[in-house]
Amino acid sequence: MKTTLITGANRGIGLEFSRQFAANGWCVLACSRYPEKSDSLNKLAAKYPELITVHALDVADHVQIERLALVLANKSIDLLLNNAGVYSGPKGCSFGDTDYEAWAYAFLVNTMAPLKMAEAFSPQITRSSQKIIVTITSTMGSIADNSRGGSYIYRSSKSAVNMVMKSLAIDLRSIGIIAVLLHPGWVRTDMGGPNGEISTEQSVSGMRNVISQFGPADSGKFIAYDGQRIPW
Repeated sequence: MKTTLITGANRGIGLEFSRQFAANGWCVLACSRYPEKSDSLNKLAAKYPELITVHALDVADHVQIERLALVLANKSIDLLLNNAGVYSGPKGCSFGDTDYEAWAYAFLVNTMAPLKMAEAFSPQITRSSQKIIVTITSTMGSIADNSRGGSYIYRSSKSAVNMVMKSLAIDLRSIGIIAVLLHPGWVRTDMGGPNGEISTEQSVSGMRNVISQFGPADSGKFIAYDGQRIPW
């Protein structure tokens, strides 16, 4: 049985990943900051009691990451899904209106946490059959695609994680780990808003299809949910 560990699994894209992977027979290690408040995730876990386990994890807390890695030390993780992320909203969207504390927190969650997760869980990933790390990013982190400016906090944190994962793909190539960045599209979620172009079902279904085709040659790429390459 294949296993995936998903951060930010309590809602939106993370919840849908949990649903689709469990429906496909995967073991899902679903992480949430507040499991006791994650009603939708808990209902999903109750539907798949033999496949989904819910774990407390705030990715901004490195001690929690290390503790969970110890709890799951004997697991084999085929797919690490770095899905948890934050959007600063209006903070840092326009010049002269930057909340520097919010910027630091965005880097902690969006940029540092994915690398820390990879470091902490690399033994479990290495012993698996698929050995894949996927980090959910955004075209807003693409320098080539930035024609509107603004959004300094979110854009910079996603550009930074793109570079982190590109380097990770190179550094872990020798042990067979594949690291890929995925853009989910503009999705109708709490973060994406009600005007998003696609549903969570469409986004996740597309990303799962892309993930299923990954091979060593894809490591270090920046790819959209529909399989299109994204410019850096």
